[in-house]
This record gives sequence, C-alpha cells and structure tokens, in this order.
Amino acid sequence: MSARARRSADPLERAIEAALDPGGFVSERGCFAFVSDLEGVETELAALVSEAPARAAALYEAFLAGCYQKAEEVDDSGAQFSMFVTGLFCGSVTARRAAGADPDETAARLLAWMDDDPYSLTYGFEHDVAKVLDRAGRAAFARQVRARFEASAVPVAGAGASRPAGPSAERRRWAEVLRALYAAQPDFDSYLALAEETGITPADCYALAKMLSACRKPEEALSWVERGIVLGATTPYGSSDRHRLAELKSRLLVKLGREQEAVDAAWADYQAHPSRYSYDDLMKLVPEARRRDWHDRAVDAAMGGDLPTIIGLLLHTKETERLVELIGRSADDELEAVGHHTAEEAAGKIEKTHPGVAARLWRAQGVRIVKAKKSRYYDAALHNFERARRCYAEAGLIADWEQVVDEVRVEHHRKTSFMPGFEQIVRGAGQEPEPSFLEVAKARWSVGR
Repeated sequence: MSARARRSADPLERAIEAALDPGGFVSERGCFAFVSDLEGVETELAALVSEAPARAAALYEAFLAGCYQKAEEVDDSGAQFSMFVTGLFCGSVTARRAAGADPDETAARLLAWMDDDPYSLTYGFEHDVAKVLDRAGRAAFARQVRARFEASAVPVAGAGASRPAGPSAERRRWAEVLRALYAAQPDFDSYLALAEETGITPADCYALAKMLSACRKPEEALSWVERGIVLGATTPYGSSDRHRLAELKSRLLVKLGREQEAVDAAWADYQAHPSRYSYDDLMKLVPEARRRDWHDRAVDAAMGGDLPTIIGLLLHTKETERLVELIGRSADDELEAVGHHTAEEAAGKIEKTHPGVAARLWRAQGVRIVKAKKSRYYDAALHNFERARRCYAEAGLIADWEQVVDEVRVEHHRKTSFMPGFEQIVRGAGQEPEPSFLEVAKARWSVGR
C-alpha cells in the first residue's frame, strides 16, 4: 500500500495489514501468536457489524483478501490459520446480512471464493457458514450449489440422459456442501433425495435422524439410526459416525420411554468399542445407585482391548493402579504405538509415584519419533529422552537407561541432526537439571534480598 493510500485507508484496514505482517514468515510454532493477533483485530471488526454493517462487510472482504495473500508465508500445520479464515467468512456473511445484501449475491461471492482457492481455505467451511446464513441465504446458496452439482454430471454417450461422474472430486464436493445446507435449513426431503442419488452413508442416516428428532418424530429417527448402524458395520474400516449414531440411539430410546433398552444398547456398543466416550455414554444411562458396579464391569470388560484406547480410558476413569499394571506388562513396541498425547498424559500422571513405569513411556515416545525419521520433531524426542533419563534415575534403574543409550547409539548414530542433542542428554546424566531462565535472572539480580 502506498503512503498516500495508507493515509486515506480505513483505520481498521491499516490494523489488518499490520497484523498480517506482510513479508514475514510465520512458523508452525509462531502460528498461535500470529492468529491471536489477527483475532484481536477481528474482534474490533465484529463490533462494527451492528453500527456500520456495510463498512464491516467491506473490511471483512479486505481481511479475507489479505489472508489469501499471506497464506504462502504461513506454516499452518495445526490448521489454526485456516480455522480463523473460516471465522472471517462467517463474519462476512453476518455483516452482509446486517447490511441488507441480496442473498443470491452473497451466495455468488462465496462460490467465487471457492472457485479461486489455491490454499483450500474454504474446504469444509459450509458447515460453519450454513449456521450464520438465514433461511433465504441458505436457500440461495443451495440453489447455486445445486446448479454446480448438476453441471458436474457426465453425459452418457449417444443418449440424452446423464449419469453421476463416479469418482469426480468436484461432484463429491458440491454434494457435501448441499448436505450441510440441507441439514441446516433443515430440509429433510431435499437431503434424502440427494443422499439417495449419491448413495446413503452412515453420516446421512445420522443427519436425517437428527432432523426427525428435532421435529419430534423419535420413532422415525430411531429407524434411521438403526439403518446407519447397520451400514457402518458393513463399511470396510468401520464408520467414524458409529459413536454419534450409538449415542443418538440411546437418547431416542430414553425419549421413547425405553430406558432399559437404552442401557442395553449402550452396553453393547461399549463392549464392541470400549473408549472414554462410550464409557461416558453408558454412565449417563445406568442407575446412579449402581454406577460403581457398572464402572467396575466396564473397566474389566475393556482390559483386553486396544492399548492406546485402554490407556485413554484408564486415565479418564482415574484407574491409576490398573494403568501402571497395564503399561508395566506391555512390550516396548506396543508402547511406541501409543499416540503422543495419550502417552505424555499417562507418563505425567504416574512419573512421581511410578517413575520406572513412566520412564518406559517417555522412552517409547522418543524412539517413536526417531524411528519415523521425523526430523522436525527431534526437539520433542530429545525432551522425551530427557524425561526418561530423569525417571530412570529416580527409580534407580540406571542400567535400564544405559541400555536405552546403547540402543539409540547403535540404531540411530547416522541421524546427525539428532545425535548431538542426545549425547548432550547422556552427558548430563546424574547432574542437576539446568536452572530455568527466571531462576538465573533472580539469582543474578538478587531478587528478594
């Protein structure tokens, strides 16, 4: 922006440009702070909608344009930036509604952003946008998307008919947008017709059941839930909608006065898929007086299941002793397969009372990263090995730590971006941890003297 343009620009436009920091690269680690600054400006912008909606709408458009211009300079591995941009689209729609914009024009502008989206910042945004569009806006958007969906059909050679374009990504994309819009309206008949045209999925069954439940038709809703559960069972890798369908089934059974069936259904689902989520669903339904018995029964039933899931369940239910026993009898390669969020939560929970067991979890997470050759996460691996070293030392298991050191040296000595840091940890074995930044500062300046 030229100096003259800056002087005449809207003050908030200048704030937007300053927050976007043109030319500055935003690393993955810096993305949270960067987005926080953007959110501060957007808060000011949102406050304008009620008093100056046309100005706010124009500023939202400028903000979106700036974000697209900035996208190449942002490492958005955590999707924080893209989620913020989705919020801007919702703010833009809200401002245009307040300004009395034509719904068809708003829909056309949304489609224009979708058409020119090299960074996929509009992917999946229809679920959020549908919530802020009014009924007329959703209908206008659905009409225009439906035209795109129909145009994506492939003509049949030598015939006047057309057929769906099978694996066409474009057709699937427009179908998903229509599903979100029909569900938000809600428009049961249009949603069902689209689902039948493209193939009914467990997710469709859930959406249709939710619409029927909202219309106080629990019996019909239950039939769709049960259909979705059957469809999910035939899906090659299961269905991500299984838990939502099972939870909705229990709520519908209770609504229909069939409480014992609801408990039986929740227990059957828990036995088939024990997790902290199906556990919570079950506990909501069982009689309060028998909750402890059901808890013990549920934990016992889960103990032979998938290790990462069971660790998560035992953490959730505060079954620390069982957690320690489970980790203690698990092989190293099994512990390495546990995701870092679950493993770190478990290790942090038990390292004071059972440091030797926690050490194996910290060690497993370090090995997991290094084996995968994920160099960008080597700092995290070093942190894990440092925690493992301390826990082994606190447990008096120095020989076990030395065995870990030997294994790492033999198997990963070629990883030159990792080994120097690891050797530094090894050299620090038995020494006091380095003082923190504030400890050094307070000692230097004699704070508290």
